[in-house]
Amino acid sequence: MNDYTIRLLVPFASFLSFLLVFLSIPTILRVARMKNLFDEPNKRTVHRIKIPTLGGIAIFIGFIFTYTLFVDWFEFPHIPFLTPALIIIFAIGIKDDILATAPMVKLAGQLLAAIIIVGLGGLMLTDFHGFFGINPNAFWSVMFTIFSIIFIVNGFNLIDGIDGLAAITGIISLLSFGTWFFINNQFHIPVLVAALVGGLLAFSYYNIFSRRQKIFMGDTGSLILGFLVAVVAITFSEFNSKSNVTQQVYQMNSAPAVALSILIVPVIDTIRVFFLRVSQGNSPFTADKNHIHHRMLALGFTHLQISLIIGGVNIAFVILGFSLCNLGMLKLTILVLSLGMFVAYIPSLVLYYKKRHLIKRLKRIQRHTRY
Repeated sequence: MNDYTIRLLVPFASFLSFLLVFLSIPTILRVARMKNLFDEPNKRTVHRIKIPTLGGIAIFIGFIFTYTLFVDWFEFPHIPFLTPALIIIFAIGIKDDILATAPMVKLAGQLLAAIIIVGLGGLMLTDFHGFFGINPNAFWSVMFTIFSIIFIVNGFNLIDGIDGLAAITGIISLLSFGTWFFINNQFHIPVLVAALVGGLLAFSYYNIFSRRQKIFMGDTGSLILGFLVAVVAITFSEFNSKSNVTQQVYQMNSAPAVALSILIVPVIDTIRVFFLRVSQGNSPFTADKNHIHHRMLALGFTHLQISLIIGGVNIAFVILGFSLCNLGMLKLTILVLSLGMFVAYIPSLVLYYKKRHLIKRLKRIQRHTRY
């Protein structure tokens, strides 16, 4: 198969995945209504009506069918281990969407999936690109890669709190990685990206725009999305290591820091809420309304507006990361994290000053009414 034919597979994979997800969601919705499988509104949720949470099933079906059909099984050694790891992620996600699952059980499933793809599949970070002069040995490479996978998976799970946010963030992240691989004539990851992005686009129609057939991706969708993004991000960082320079058309220096800029939304939101929860004496896995999107909801933005604004910020960080890839691993990491944390706290600061201004106005009104 020549390069031209392989290039054509990328948009076709996206189209096929889109079609499968688009056509399967109505059937999933009918089953959800028959079996009463809804996400009930509560004090932690932002929706006010019962909505099915099984969109992740459609995303999984669209991805796994398209990926196994179009991928070259002989060029990517991690494939035999990616599929069973993904099935484990799917299993713990679907269980949590139908029956409540303890956080530690979900974490154990994520750990098992990470061990399969890292320990058996050999997917790991072996080059930190000069970060503090660290050159990790095999043990620390495995540990850090497993930690990175679990962190990214939970990051996408945490930002899936409003319509469209996880899907839009995932699409931006995947396209950023996939484009780089595509221009470097590496077509396996673009096919993987296309298979997932096509499904996410179809899901987004029902999740964001449809009123009668609205559906959430649930833990199934967000965990699958996070896991696959983590695999792509690690592959991106490792492919840009010194040992693979000869395979690159366009070299990407400081690749892990660039990956951080691409994944800035789930990374910063996870760091922020974990810090807030621990500082308040709570478990980092305790659900709350301290996320960035909750702060923006309090400011009066709609779900779509928040998703588009955060998506725009994500794109700005992608451009920043790619533009400053020669800045150096340490400098770019510090810049991205500092700027990301600053931007993340803007909604909280605006909300604080709005409340402060409102309190002052109420006090002035009280003084006038007294006299």
